[in-house]
Amino acid sequence: MWAIDGTWERVFTALVAKADADDDLNWAVSVDSTVVRAHQHAAGARKKKGAPTGEPPDHTIGRSRGGLSTKIHLASDAQCRPLAFVLTAGDAPAFAHVMARLRVPRRRGRPRTRPDVVLADKAYSSRAIREHLRKRGIRAVIPVPADQRGHRLRRGSRGGRPPAFDREHTSSAIPSNAASTA
Repeated sequence: MWAIDGTWERVFTALVAKADADDDLNWAVSVDSTVVRAHQHAAGARKKKGAPTGEPPDHTIGRSRGGLSTKIHLASDAQCRPLAFVLTAGDAPAFAHVMARLRVPRRRGRPRTRPDVVLADKAYSSRAIREHLRKRGIRAVIPVPADQRGHRLRRGSRGGRPPAFDREHTSSAIPSNAASTA
């Protein structure tokens, strides 16, 4: 019931706003996602004649290579506190949607929607994501996969400059207690 009437979202927003007001929120935001497999019977019940087939869109259960699943996309601060999340059906990419949901209310003025830096793994190394961050003035700390590096090198001078990767910022943005629990 609390999910439907928005109670959880209000609690979530209040906690994040309090952390920001106390100057306890680190704006080096990490983004990642994980897949949650649905039970084999999640969408396999017999349908009555004339009943619509398929899963309702608000259930976010979809097909991926691993079968029925839901994907959770999450943005968190350096203390591993969730700032924004999106659920999608199957294996859909949702980086821009997670970034759009990032809204931390302030005591005065507009909510903060733009982190200082975004940390992500190699799965988020794409031109579209880097361009999205560049347009918003957000620094990206995302390693380049070996295959992308190889493609760029094979193109020679037409391959362009490699994206910058600040290894020092990656380790300094993660607090020591979070690194030990991971």
